[in-house]
Parts: sequence; C-alpha cells; structure tokens
Amino acid sequence: MAHNNTFYVTTPIYYVNAKPHLGSLYSTLLADVAKRWHMINGDDTFFLTGTDEHGQKVAQAAEKHGMEPKPFVDSLISSFTDMWKTYELEYDHFIRTTDDHHEKAVQDWIRQLQQQGDIYKSRYEGWYCTASEMFLTERDVDYFTDDGAPICPTTGKAATWVSEECYFFRLSAYQDRLLEFYRNNPGFITPAERMNEVISFVQDGLKDLSISRTTIDWGIPFPDDPDHVTYVWADALNNYITGVGYGDPNKQDMFKKWWPADLHIIGKDILRFHAVYWPAFLMAAGLEMPKKMLVHGFIRVDNQKMSKSLGNVIDPNDLIEQFGVEPVRYHLTRYLTITQDSSLSLRDIEQSINADLADDLGNLLHRTLTLATKNNYTQVEAPAEWGEAEQALHKALVEAIQTAQSELQEYYFHKAYAAIWKFINQVNRYIHDNEPWKLAKTDHERFKQVIAAACHSLYAIGVLLWPMMPTKMEELLSSLGVTMQAGSHDYINELLQSWSMAFTLTKRGPLFQKIERPKEDESAASKEQQQQAEPEQSYITIDQLSQVDLRIGTIKTISDIQGSHKLFKLTVDFGDETRTICAGIKQHYTTDQLVGHQALFVTNLKPRKVMGVESQGMMLMSHDADGNPVMISPTRVVPVGSRLK
Repeated sequence: MAHNNTFYVTTPIYYVNAKPHLGSLYSTLLADVAKRWHMINGDDTFFLTGTDEHGQKVAQAAEKHGMEPKPFVDSLISSFTDMWKTYELEYDHFIRTTDDHHEKAVQDWIRQLQQQGDIYKSRYEGWYCTASEMFLTERDVDYFTDDGAPICPTTGKAATWVSEECYFFRLSAYQDRLLEFYRNNPGFITPAERMNEVISFVQDGLKDLSISRTTIDWGIPFPDDPDHVTYVWADALNNYITGVGYGDPNKQDMFKKWWPADLHIIGKDILRFHAVYWPAFLMAAGLEMPKKMLVHGFIRVDNQKMSKSLGNVIDPNDLIEQFGVEPVRYHLTRYLTITQDSSLSLRDIEQSINADLADDLGNLLHRTLTLATKNNYTQVEAPAEWGEAEQALHKALVEAIQTAQSELQEYYFHKAYAAIWKFINQVNRYIHDNEPWKLAKTDHERFKQVIAAACHSLYAIGVLLWPMMPTKMEELLSSLGVTMQAGSHDYINELLQSWSMAFTLTKRGPLFQKIERPKEDESAASKEQQQQAEPEQSYITIDQLSQVDLRIGTIKTISDIQGSHKLFKLTVDFGDETRTICAGIKQHYTTDQLVGHQALFVTNLKPRKVMGVESQGMMLMSHDADGNPVMISPTRVVPVGSRLK
C-alpha cells in the first residue's frame, strides 16, 4: 500500500431487511483491517460503513413484521452497530440512507444532473428482481421459469415484469468515457478477472438506467415530482460521498480531504453497480473516481453456499461464543481468499486457533517471558552489536514486511499475513536452534542477546498483527512494556530500521487458549471431518443417474435469436431426430467453431421457451480457468445419438 498520509475506506451499506450475517461481517472486517494497517503506516484514516434503508424489499420486510418502514429499519440498526462494536470494527461514521443530510444531498445531485440533461423522463418496461434491486437485461439471464420469467443470476429468484413511467439516467452517454477510464486505470479493480467482466459488460453496450419508481413509496422523494421515489441504487451509491460531507456547505473541507475514496470494499454480487453505474454517476457530477475497488467472493460453509434451506447459515454471534472475537477476526482475514469464493468450517477455525495462535504465537511469547523472568532478565536492552544469527533474523523480518506491503498493494490480506506468519515460524526456529535455556547456564551474555532478539521480533509481530487482532496484540506488547499508539507515527518504517529498543518484561498467562475436545467427542469429530470431506448430499444413486438422458449430437446449423446478445439457436442431429436447442455461447464461439462438430446434450429436459424460441434440450459445457464456457466433445467422432453410459 502506498503511503498517502490519508486513507479513506468504505464497505457496502447493508440492507436492513434482516440482521447482519457472516458476509456483511467479512466486508466490514476487511475494511477495519485495511484502516488499521494504514494507521500503523502513520496515515490519517477514515472508515465509512452504514445501512441501505430504502427500496421495495425493505418495505416488504417491514410489512411482513406489521410495521411501517421507518420504525422497522430503526429497530434493526443496533443489530449492526452492536455487532460491529463487539467485533472491534472501529468505523469513523455510520451512515444511514434515511439521514436528512443524505436525502437532501441525493436530491440536489439529481437536480444537477437534470439541469445538465443527464436525467430525463420516459417509460420503462422490462424485468425487475426485487431481491437484488436489479433491472435485468437479456444478457443477464441464462435461465427462465416454466412461465418464461427470467431467473435473476444473483438471487436465483424469478423476476417480475414492470411497466411504469420513470426517470432515466443517460448511462449510454458514458460508455466511451468508462472504457477509457478502465484502459487508463487497469488496476482499478482487484482481482483482475472482475475488471475483465466489467469491461466486457460495457463493451456490449449500455442502456440508459431507470433511477425512479412510481409503484413504491418507500424511498427518497424524487425532487419536484411527488409521484416518483428515487431508485435505491441511485440513492445508496451516493453514501460514499455524502458520508464525508458532499452536499453539506459546512463540510466542504472534510469532503476535499477524504474524497476520492482510496478503497471501496464490495462483494462480487454488486460489482456492476459499483464499477459501472457509480463511476458514471461521478463523471456526470464532475467528481473524481475512487482509486480502487476490492471485490471479494462469497463465503461457503463446508464447500456449500450458505442457505437457510440447507440449515448451514452461520451466525457471527455464535462464532464469538465458540471461539472468541479475535480468533475469528484472524481466521477470516488469514484464511479466506480474497480473489474467489472461500469455504469456512468450524473445524478449520478450531485448527487455526490451536496450531497458529496457541502453538506458534502464544507459545513463542510464553517461553520468551518464562525464560527471561526465570533468569532475572526482565530489563532487556539491545546489544551494542548484533550477532550474525540475529542480523539474519532481522533481515527475515524486513523481507516479510516488504512481501506483506507488496501483497497489500492489491489488498491480498491472506497472502500478506501468510508472509508474516512465515516470519513467526522463523523466530520459533531461531529460538529452537540457539537453545537459550542452555545458554542461561553456560553463556549469559549470549542468552541476553537471544532474548533481546526474541523481544524485538515479538514487538514487530505485535505491531504487524495488530490490524487483525488489536486487543490481543496490545496485550502482547504490554507484556513487553510497550504501548501501541497507532496513527501517531510510522511503525512500519521503524520496524525496517535496525533494532535498538529496550523492553520491560512482565510474565502473563497464555495469550490464546487451545480448544480441547473432550475424549468422547473425538469419534464424533472424526466423523464430522469425514462428512465434510465427503458430504452425503453430493452422491446420487445409479437409478437417479440413469434418469438423465445424455447424448452426443452433431450441430448442423446455427442462427441468431433476435434481440439476444448471448444465445445461438442450434439445430442438432441426434440420428433418429433433429432438435432445436438454445445455447448461451454466442460471445465465446463462432459459427465455424460449432457447425459440423459433435457435443454433449441433455435430451430429456422439459422443453421451455427462451426468447420466444422453444429449446428442446441443453448443451453441456465446462469452463476454463478464466470462466469462459468450453464445449464438451468426444475425442473422436462417434455415431450421432450415442448415449453416455
């Protein structure tokens, strides 16, 4: 991460139709760790989070509870603020989209765009998913219900047809400017494959965006038109600027200090809104672009998507009861991979606590303090000259910091802290190799140098791990006689320099407690691990498999489907019959790559209409490393209609 003197980080603002879940905790934790890392770099920081309180699904949730929307959302705010406090998430401002200053700023923003011609009134007709607050285009959709309604790719729910008067934002007018911005800022989105998704979406062509609704009344009133309320995304995205003073004449110095944001942290399901709509809104308003977006994947439980129907939803409060706050913070930051979906199991958290926190780190601190106090060496000073082994240890620290700094340029927290943990293991090896328990009896000066090196290493470890585990690391530093004053000076630069500190050691109890399973639980734990490795629901019977009719067909002709950017209409020969099958591969294959080739199809699916064309089967595909569909074909020509056995 660059040293910019100021650092402004945001989370998504969270819907208040339900209490916070593990995914919202994860986004907010990443923002907190990013903020704290910049604090130990000596930067002035600002961390914004909050709640998205308008929109149809919030109104529906309120109605379900027999409440009006405003009292309903008010009743849920504490569930967020209390959990964030419990998890030590130190935000600087919690914004609510029902805040008066936010509503006024959004209305002023709309008026500005109306005056310059970027917003106009027309009529919208199309499909809308209430659950994702998303207007669906044909290229968004791969699957339909039996009634022909598109299924939202984000929520898996059927969309509804909407026909109403609304105001539009001229998104199409910003297509070329957006593409130019992406070209000039290739590192705008982490990971890079998400950037490629965005570019591909914009290159396919942008349509103007509906930004008001007349069929709902829970939202910011559209300025000067009481029949309309502001579409939730035109409202919500502006929180990133209103939260730091935009639109408030008394906070212009604040806005100038913090905008543009250094980092927006979002989940992959809301990428388009943030990477396409939001930059276009900012361009229209004449404001600078945010510097970076970090797009993380979903959290899966034992390799399955969290779902109420599966009964595998993890409540963050339950994790606290089982493991404690900071071990959970540690595991989520260290072991969940930013660039992709990550699996979480309670057994994995337990193992990381026992192996990493209790054994690697906790034991390192405990034996250092024990050896020092046992041998009456609690006032520790740096030697006049370090030995070769100690210089090598400091060099290993410098390398760990440099690696972590490099990884954090892209906010790869898991890789950065893996590098720091490698250094912890090197310190443990240093202690093991130099055997200070023997030196205490044979060479007291050498003993003092080894203890001093261990203390300097522990000090560095405490500082570097403080963003993940602030309370525990302050306890560690306190046992060395050091207090943490993050934000007051550049700790990272200090750690890169030569070791020259003095420490006053105080013996303490274990920093982390191991989780010990009762013996009677061992067989159950073993069974649980086996079930996690081989979940029962992943198997089907041979009878179930025999019900799927998989056949090889030869593609005879291909034609376009009117109005579709994704779909080809294939005519496929199965020997005893010819069928029409729709396949969403238009963006990845040419006609020449398909006609005359054999592929694998499911032939006993119920026919369904797709874009007005009846599809009489399904073409099976795999995906390459970049997520592009790959046709499945036999390695040599086989008789058409051959069934897979």
